Amino acid sequence: MIDIASNSQKILMINAFARKFSQFLATRNMKRFLKPQIWLGLVCGILVLLLIVYPAQSQKPDAQQSQKSLIIATRAIPPFVFTDKGELSGFSVELWRNIASLIGAEFKFVEYPNVADLLLAVESGKADAGIAAISITAERQQKFDFSLPMFTGGLQILIRNTKLNTAGTPNILSLFFSPALFQVFGLALLLIVIAAHVIWLSERHHPEEMIPKSYFPGIFKACWWAAATLATQADEMPKGVMGRVLAIIWMFIGVLFVAYFTAAATTSLTVQQLQGDINSVEDLPGKLVATTTGSTAAKYLKEHKISVLEVAKIEQAYNALETGKTDAVVFDSPVLLFYSANQGQGQVEVVGSVFREENYGIVLPNNSPYRKPINSALLKLRENGTYQALYDKWFSVKKNLN
Repeated sequence: MIDIASNSQKILMINAFARKFSQFLATRNMKRFLKPQIWLGLVCGILVLLLIVYPAQSQKPDAQQSQKSLIIATRAIPPFVFTDKGELSGFSVELWRNIASLIGAEFKFVEYPNVADLLLAVESGKADAGIAAISITAERQQKFDFSLPMFTGGLQILIRNTKLNTAGTPNILSLFFSPALFQVFGLALLLIVIAAHVIWLSERHHPEEMIPKSYFPGIFKACWWAAATLATQADEMPKGVMGRVLAIIWMFIGVLFVAYFTAAATTSLTVQQLQGDINSVEDLPGKLVATTTGSTAAKYLKEHKISVLEVAKIEQAYNALETGKTDAVVFDSPVLLFYSANQGQGQVEVVGSVFREENYGIVLPNNSPYRKPINSALLKLRENGTYQALYDKWFSVKKNLN
């Protein structure tokens, strides 16, 4: 307030001086004593004075702003942010401490339960910046400023360990409803219908009447014979020459069909035991998938019409998966990989490749004066090797904090 008052007084003094100077110039007597070159010199002198005074005053708020203690919003999301008895650590925490050191800023971390509350704190001005594992999206870019990308990741799928799932009896029901076996059954039905009509046409006029002459019920008995022979369980042979030739051919087809069916069933069971029901994002429709509220994962699942269970914290999603309340968890790939290699080791596993690749950044209010200094600090940390050292510390080496 004192600086603002002093600036106002200086402006009033300059305006008063300008008015007096104009009156002074208006007098006829001065025209006799001063030449045009002198007038020009006086005017230039006043302009130089203004240029010196105002920039010096305008720099003072920035200096005060740099001395302000920043409020940095974050949330627990290993390995980016760990919290233990009020102490914070992790990749994002150490990265910010290095950035703050370079820009000469004091700061204080404030934790929020989820990304939605974190973003709301930054948008409302309760926090000067936010850092954790915050995805940079076009939608968020309209409301916030973001730093240069500090990490490249994406979404991935976490499921229960398939070895635990398949330790007991395999899922026979899913086997019989698999697309491969549907094709086998469809082909068998088509062959049975064709063979039944050929047998009915060749045997209906034979004196011993293996097949009745009328289409109904003759075709039904012919279908029964064709199905039984295909399964190598024929109990009666055709009487005519043509019918017997067809029967021999049909028996060979039956042997091949049984062998093919056995191979298809065995392959399906083996794949089911090795892979489980969920192996990629294409397997998620029809399943219940857990993720955190307000995350890019939740938005992706809703856009693709996948049933989603939204929870406040990622730890709740892990618990829902391990207790069988949900079929999978979709979330940031580095977070899931870290959990499966540490706290969830042996209980869960990450499947499929990374999809919906995205960058993480430091979120700031629109038009934040800290964006340029933060970006410069990020570039310096990459150039001097500090960033790579932090990455190797938290991602290249497993950190078991149990």
